[in-house]
Amino acid sequence: MVAMPIRRDERDLGVRAARDDPGRGGFEPAYLTLHRSGELAERVRMADRHLEDCDLCARYCHVDRKRTLRGAVCRTGELAVVHSWGPHHGEEDCLRGWRGSGTVFFAWCNMRCVFCQNWEISWKGQGETTTAEDLAGIMLELQAAGCHNINLVSPSHLVAQIVGAVAIAAQRGLRLPLVFNTGGYDSLEALRLLDGIVDIYMPDMKYGDADLAKRYSHTPDYVRANRTTVREMHRQVGDLRLAADGLAERGLLVRHLVLPNGIAGTDEVMRFLDEEISPNTYVNIMDQYRPAYRAGESAEINRPVTRAEYEEALAAARRNGLRRLDRRSAKRWVMGWR
Repeated sequence: MVAMPIRRDERDLGVRAARDDPGRGGFEPAYLTLHRSGELAERVRMADRHLEDCDLCARYCHVDRKRTLRGAVCRTGELAVVHSWGPHHGEEDCLRGWRGSGTVFFAWCNMRCVFCQNWEISWKGQGETTTAEDLAGIMLELQAAGCHNINLVSPSHLVAQIVGAVAIAAQRGLRLPLVFNTGGYDSLEALRLLDGIVDIYMPDMKYGDADLAKRYSHTPDYVRANRTTVREMHRQVGDLRLAADGLAERGLLVRHLVLPNGIAGTDEVMRFLDEEISPNTYVNIMDQYRPAYRAGESAEINRPVTRAEYEEALAAARRNGLRRLDRRSAKRWVMGWR
């Protein structure tokens, strides 16, 4: 994806684009209510203070990110680093629609997955430092381009920066739903700041076993943190709600990447979703794993997922009472798309 240049004179075109989009009907994103009440501005101030003793992801580094990067696993200071942005037509159908999901790829990450397919972004930090003003401009440009939502990819370490940008963009006419597209290693402190701001939470649930999460993603206590935050996400937004045109408006969408040799713990993840979240949880069980970056160092993950492994993952979801599976992903094997 090639980043579009920020054109300051066109930022407010997003207002007209949103008004002219008949697919949105009477939908209004949650953050506009906070904006009108003045609460959104207060959230900006609160989030900014968290940067001084950072607890904005499950790492709990407690680094003053306004002063130093030493000790910050995300390697990100006061400003966000953006790798690229633009309409994305490869997301779930309910997000991409017919005009694309307005995707913003942030650099760096609070996880260290050895098989990361975007390692140049997440491990190497390729991108440009971006102010809240310019990040708001990106959001409005995506709206002006006709995108159906603002899809924030790898946002966990940038909650304060995102809240600041949304406040600016809301003032200038942003009215698209926000998608928090996260690896699922988030903190309750961050999610409480986002309550009433994010419309669609889209966390990964990568593992059912904490030891395997630590081995392959270097994330201590991933399973406990992941489940705690998914509970909170669902408390805030509930099950995924689709409009009459099939576009997602609000709710929880869980992604689960099938890994070779059962490493993802699909059965445990699906059981948790059914028993502790909702049997109506919208789940995308993904089959596109391929060895990347340092996956070759571990024989267990140094091959693609087999058809049998993927079909067993689908069966695990159904066995545990989940029926609301992403159709495009589920049909891929049947239609011979691989």
